[in-house]
Amino acid sequence: MSANPCKLYRFDLSADSGPEPRRALQLADLAVDVLAAEAMLTPKPALVDGRGSGVHRDLDLPKMLKSASSLHGTFLNMAEAAGAAGREPNQALREQLARIGRSGERCMFAATGGSNAHRGAIWVLGLLVAARAIQSDESPRGGTGPRETAALAARIAAFPDRYAPAQDSHGARACLRYGVRGARGEALAGFPHVIDVGLPAMWAARAKGADETCARLDALMAIMATLDDTCLLHRGGLSALQAAQRGARDALMAGGSSSAAGRRALLRLDAELVKRDASPGGCADLLAACIFLDSDRKKPSATVRTR
Repeated sequence: MSANPCKLYRFDLSADSGPEPRRALQLADLAVDVLAAEAMLTPKPALVDGRGSGVHRDLDLPKMLKSASSLHGTFLNMAEAAGAAGREPNQALREQLARIGRSGERCMFAATGGSNAHRGAIWVLGLLVAARAIQSDESPRGGTGPRETAALAARIAAFPDRYAPAQDSHGARACLRYGVRGARGEALAGFPHVIDVGLPAMWAARAKGADETCARLDALMAIMATLDDTCLLHRGGLSALQAAQRGARDALMAGGSSSAAGRRALLRLDAELVKRDASPGGCADLLAACIFLDSDRKKPSATVRTR
């Protein structure tokens, strides 16, 4: 199957279809649902959510959901490319995924009227979708859990994309100015803020009885408390990054989003970042990665079914 990168596919394959096409569709469905779940999660500091646009004047929740839907064909193509029989991480795969991702960006911009809703998420989830497509539940690779998937994604990311257009992006400038590793460095390291920070916080919150919304908010706070988010650095500089990290730590230390004190601290952080016009967009992308890896064997709670 060769997907239209801007089309949302929602159908069941016949029982006699092979496992690879079914798995590719499952992964694409999951990636879109994860982006919807992340967008709808409320309240998120300074980010688009069910309350409004946060500091993103060119985005709102309907646009975020349209963007998520527009990327279904992109994730399907990525899963198909990576899931071909015997496929291993190599430069050819890396460059094929990059071409698909750039096409996906055009779909996103068409869906949002030119607004960047999910460029970072295409990179993060694209790598993880590809890694999971290579893996199988019977894989001899030593496991198919979140850590193994993230490590395989890092192997894909390590290959250069020789055809990448020259880009002077906000994130690249922030990396140079502040000496941080950014989204590429996070991927090359095997997504440590997902594996060692966000997912453990999500699971710990659930173990203490938090509902799914609070577990995901706590994961976001844990990521924000430690990530050198280039979106925050670009929009508000080092002071905004430090305010976000401090506020996220305060919310967690107050009991997390499931406690009254923790929720108040979370809302104070929201007000502080809105005042600074600074958004933790990189943290949101890594939260989506947490939800994806956590949900690979179960459906996330928010779905997009628009055709």
